[in-house]
Amino acid sequence: MTAPGRRSSTFTRLLRHGFTDPSAAERMLDSVELAPISRDPVLLEALGATADPDLALHGLARLLEAQPDPTARRELLDTVIAAKPLRDRLLGVLGASAALADHLARHPNDWHALFMYEPRDLHPGVEDFERGLAEATDPVALRVAYRRCLLSIAARDVCGTTDIAETAAELADLATATLRAALALARAAAPEDAALCRLAVIAMGKCGGHELNYVSDVDVIFVGEGVEGADEDKAVRSATKLAAHMMRICSETTVEGSIWPVDANLRPEGRNGPLVRTLSSHLAYYQRWAKTWEFQALLKARPVAGDIELGEEYVAALEPLVWKAAERENFVPDVQKMRRRVVENIPVAEIERELKLGPGGLRDVEFAVQLLQLVHGRADASVRSGTTLKALQALATGGYVGRSDAVQLDDAYRFLRSMEHRIQLYRLRRTHLVPEDEADLRRLGRSLGLRADPVTELTREWKRHTGVVRRLHEKLFYRPLLDAVAQLAPGEARLSPEAARERLVALGYADPAAALRHLEALASGVSRKAAIQRTLLPVMLGWFADSADPDAGLLNFRKVSDALGKTPWYLRLLRDEGAAAENLARVLSAGRFAPDLLMRAPEAVALLGDGDGGGLEPRGRAHLEQEILAAVGRADGAVQAVTAARGVRRRELFRTTAADIVGSYGTEAQQAEADPGALVDRVGGAVSDLTAATLEGTLRAVVRDNWGEALPTRFAIIGVGRLGGHELGYGSDADVLFVHEPREGVEEREAADAANKVVSEMRRLLQLPSADPPLLIDADLRPEGKSGPLVRTLKSYEAYYRRWALAWEAQALLRAEHVAGDAELGRRFVELIDPLRYPEAGLGDDAVREIRRLKARMESERVPRGADPKLHTKLGPGGLSDVEWTVQLLQMRHGAQLPGLRTPRTRAALTAARTADLLSAEDTATLDEAWVLATRVRNAVMLVRGRAGDTFPSEARELAAVGRYLGYGPGHVGDMLDDYRRTARRARGVVEELFYGG
Repeated sequence: MTAPGRRSSTFTRLLRHGFTDPSAAERMLDSVELAPISRDPVLLEALGATADPDLALHGLARLLEAQPDPTARRELLDTVIAAKPLRDRLLGVLGASAALADHLARHPNDWHALFMYEPRDLHPGVEDFERGLAEATDPVALRVAYRRCLLSIAARDVCGTTDIAETAAELADLATATLRAALALARAAAPEDAALCRLAVIAMGKCGGHELNYVSDVDVIFVGEGVEGADEDKAVRSATKLAAHMMRICSETTVEGSIWPVDANLRPEGRNGPLVRTLSSHLAYYQRWAKTWEFQALLKARPVAGDIELGEEYVAALEPLVWKAAERENFVPDVQKMRRRVVENIPVAEIERELKLGPGGLRDVEFAVQLLQLVHGRADASVRSGTTLKALQALATGGYVGRSDAVQLDDAYRFLRSMEHRIQLYRLRRTHLVPEDEADLRRLGRSLGLRADPVTELTREWKRHTGVVRRLHEKLFYRPLLDAVAQLAPGEARLSPEAARERLVALGYADPAAALRHLEALASGVSRKAAIQRTLLPVMLGWFADSADPDAGLLNFRKVSDALGKTPWYLRLLRDEGAAAENLARVLSAGRFAPDLLMRAPEAVALLGDGDGGGLEPRGRAHLEQEILAAVGRADGAVQAVTAARGVRRRELFRTTAADIVGSYGTEAQQAEADPGALVDRVGGAVSDLTAATLEGTLRAVVRDNWGEALPTRFAIIGVGRLGGHELGYGSDADVLFVHEPREGVEEREAADAANKVVSEMRRLLQLPSADPPLLIDADLRPEGKSGPLVRTLKSYEAYYRRWALAWEAQALLRAEHVAGDAELGRRFVELIDPLRYPEAGLGDDAVREIRRLKARMESERVPRGADPKLHTKLGPGGLSDVEWTVQLLQMRHGAQLPGLRTPRTRAALTAARTADLLSAEDTATLDEAWVLATRVRNAVMLVRGRAGDTFPSEARELAAVGRYLGYGPGHVGDMLDDYRRTARRARGVVEELFYGG
């Protein structure tokens, strides 16, 4: 007897053998059933070798208790002690699967299935499993026989007799035998239906790929035909009854549970389509309607039950279509979008525990392999296997995947599948989530051979393998393109030029030969620079392929790399700062404007990183003005000063465009900006501040160069139009008014001459040919328009506006704001025009009619000939002009009484009108949405084409690039145009009511 307070030697041994509750285990070993062998060291050692010794012992005790008589119990005990193979198999299963322990407790004689092994039992095939299921004459018996066969598979798995690939193949073979048995039961139950039709069962998914899990839906497609002489419709109805009955036999829950769900949703039209189709009906669907993912699913199609000859005809008929899928427009983006959608649908709380669907999970490997198969399987039948690991090996052998990448992915896939198998085996439940409970993690780790510290080791290995998959799964597609142009070690396989071309075409490259030349120029050689490029390019190629113009992205990357390749920081920035490389790829492939800005001074790449370049956050007006004035102050002469100011403007324009592109596209680390209005406001504010600061610097340079520190007249620049409204786009001119006031003692003539010289010099210097984009100054909104003087004194403005101002001129002043020059003079100008633009008595009927008449004339006369008015963002129905004139009419009518309306900004005025109940919430939202969308389209056109435009581009790639900027995926430009028309049409309805009808 053990002394009080001291632990028995058995307790200590149990702890040493891995029991977590040795007290309970000790009591169990002292039970009547286990007493005869309780002190046998062989038993304890065998239990300690299992995944969960406590669970294994508990299962053994239940199995012994369930034996029908003492003789059967003795037989089992003797066999456990004497026969090591049985002991290892039985205890291994009991320690890994509570569900199979339950099965053995219900069917205590089934342990013999683990004992009577013959050589063929080591790797059984479909026929062996069919024999194991042969005696099942009803669904309940089929479940019992299925679990008995499953016992033997699990035993071979947990004992290491089979590896993960062999286990998955055996599970698929057992599923095949089970489908055949279930179909036989269905046919026996309805012999009349069976006599009328031929029914083929096509396995899809993991069953079709010969790589099934322990618990998984078994995906199938049914093909039916009539027997000779039978009516086709009747035959299909009969085949449908048989197929539905077969599915119920497998899926329904009985006293013995269910086997697994049979899922036919991969069929044409999914769950909305007929369960059974004829071969010709299947073929017609795939020829006309099938999406890319449906051809991807057919990679694993395999006839498994029913009329195998008909099943083989089905596979043969569809196979040519499968291998043409990569020729479809937007093939690679479609597949990648499907993968992203899967990830997006995972609950946030589960994504980090998702073995199958999460980032770095099993599906990443499977998608990457299938993508490569579809591209290269057209010309190389050796890569067409439906089994992931076999396909991966074939791709590596053919040079389509780098050998080291393939080895790492193979290891990761095997480990993750082993985790998935052991998780499912425990309860025989369909799950892909890594458990959170410590005991579950411990059992899982031990089942994978991690014994020292199972939980810590499991977590480390799991994260390591998902990290490998995350790093490689997209590079897998791109890295061999570099090997195709690089010097490889002797014996290394490489992509053939034709295979490289196929892959680039699939990625959306229009000129694969040029792309290969760029890759060769960037990545060939033995220099450190080339080595870093070989690391970067696989990822960069993927980001370029995600754009509408991958060719331009790669060409621009080569140009930037050629310009900066010798600088020590460029490649280091891209390699070491996570955001920089992706931001650069997005910017270089989004259109012409941003790359053109960058090419003029490639060192601006530094802005794309996270470090000292300031990032992509736009700089405020004060900061910009300070920098520009400092540069002007250091310069020798006005030309050099304005050149410096324009250089700052170019750099900051690049910062703004890059931030806009990255915000619109999103990155792997950050989703695209959800609020398009915020993007518009950011661009409008940044470009307007930059223009104002540039005007301030240019004014200072001109004055200093000609008059020293003081001009003979006070001089102010008033921003109007989009500049005054803080709404400038990338292609906008600077709309301004110039006002001056002679200083005391200066004659008006001298002052006017000085003011005019300032204006002419500013316009000249800001448009001088240089590497920097010109800033065009437009003063056409001045009194008398182009016929009037460029500069007026404040008194002259006052006299003109008092006597001659028309309603439209007052309207133009609604967005007037001081932007540069003498602040006091600018303030007085604004005070002067306030009564004009916000008349105390509101607008008279004559003024309203004049504004409406002018607006109608603009709509009819100014839209360019041949342009679609409905797609004209400025003058078309529901465009910028419609929204702005409607808002401005409200401002002129009510601005005197409602201070909130006195703002030069369109969106702020809309909000103020809503607050004052001049607009309904619905109408406000409609007008705001239309204005924001039209503004974004104009910005997109400038970014894509490098020149301003008010309509959508007609060239397909440019139109697609505008779509990508606006958030539309490949192949959806039609949706973009439809959405624009719909948004503009709704806005026009509001304008008709408020502007023309109010």
